[in-house]
Order: sequence, then structure tokens, then C-alpha cells
Amino acid sequence: MISSPQNPKIKQLLLLQQKSAERRRTGLFVVEGRREIQHCVQAGYEVDTIYYSPQLTDAIEGFLCCEVSESVYQKIAYRGGTEGMIAVVRAKQRTLNDLHLGKAPLVVVLEQVEKPGNLGAVLRTADAAHVDAVMVCDPLTDLYNPNLIRSSIGAIFTVPTVACTSEECIAFLKQHGIRILTAQLQDSSPYYDTDMTVPTAIVFGTEATGLTQPWRQAADAHIRIPMLGRLDSLNVSVSAAILMFEAVRQRMAQ
Repeated sequence: MISSPQNPKIKQLLLLQQKSAERRRTGLFVVEGRREIQHCVQAGYEVDTIYYSPQLTDAIEGFLCCEVSESVYQKIAYRGGTEGMIAVVRAKQRTLNDLHLGKAPLVVVLEQVEKPGNLGAVLRTADAAHVDAVMVCDPLTDLYNPNLIRSSIGAIFTVPTVACTSEECIAFLKQHGIRILTAQLQDSSPYYDTDMTVPTAIVFGTEATGLTQPWRQAADAHIRIPMLGRLDSLNVSVSAAILMFEAVRQRMAQ
């Protein structure tokens, strides 16, 4: 039983939650919640240690589990309504070459995504739409940010997700014959007039500045969601959901 928040293991866990530099240095990250930990294990990640509050849950057999006091658990718990379990997990460095795509893959690309909550929400939808891969280009947040894992409810483990540069991603998509559709307002056609049944990558930029010029030039087509109100943009996770499920609709109609 760990009863002090000054315990070295607890202090490191807190650092892993708070500091991306510590996650990079150690190759470790934190997953909170039994369901998320199960998704993580099923995806082949190696669990280092599970910390749990016996007042809230039981240990998981087959793993190194440490009991913590209720007060310690309240200090390390990242969210409300938690399931009483937090794991320290070894990170995987997945690259584009690790991806195994189907005959007509559907891929989502996010350029310079900044908010981990947005990326997590996109991953959750990508899981529901059975997207083949999510590629995060020139990311401004790391893929093991606790906010990202929490908002994705574990989809970061169920959807093949890779961080890379835009140049690497464009070259990969071109090499594999995947049609690039950029979501943008300028010089674009309504998304529902665009064929998404072929190998397709749907590319999204930031809400503030949109996509950079290399993506606009690399695109095979530019698509837009009609905006009928006074505002000219949607949250990126909402836009991504609309376009992913348009691809699903078209493919199911074949």
C-alpha cells in the first residue's frame, strides 16, 4: 500500500501526466480507467505498473499492481468518475511503414493539431467509422497526452495512429495511390459530390489558419462542408466526423 504522495513512484507518475518531456525521456505514459487499459493491452502495449484504489476496484491478474490509499488516488486521478485504476505503460514508436492498409483504405490526416481534446475526439470517430489510419502531421501535442487518451476513450489504441511530417505523409500517400482530399473553403466542391469509395485520405488543417500550401498543392481535390450561417468554420472534430461518415455512407451504398 502506497500511502504517501511523496513516494518516488507517485511523483514520477504525476510527472508523466504533466510533462511531455518526461514521457519522451522515459518512454512511458499514463492510462487511466479499466476500459482504456484493456484497449491498450489488446493493442499490444506493455504495461509497466498498475496503481489502483481497493476502495474503488480490484487488481487485474497478470500485471504488477500496487495498491494506493484513497487520498493518494485522489491526487493522481486525472478525471472525475474514475474507475479507480491508473497504469504506467511503455510507449510504442509507430511509423508510416508500420501501417497495414486495405485495398481501398480510408485515412484521416490532421496537420498541426494543437488541442489534444480535438485529436482525441477525431480518433473516437475514426474508430466508429472504421478508418484504416490516422496520420498526425507536424503535431503540436504528443500522442500520449493524458487529455488525448481520455477524450479518445482509448481509441488511440484501437485506431492505427502515426505522427510524421507533412512531407513524409504526402510522399506515403502518393506512393500508395491514395487520393488526397483537402478540407478547405477556397476553390472547393461540396463534399457530397466527391467520390470517397476509392483509396482516400481526408486532410484537415487548424481552425485558425487552415492547411499549409504543400497540402493544397498535393491535393487531388478540394472539398468543403457548406456553411449556411454567418460563421465560416466548424470545430475540426465535427468536420472530420461529417466527412468520415460521408465516406462510410458512400462505401455502404456500393
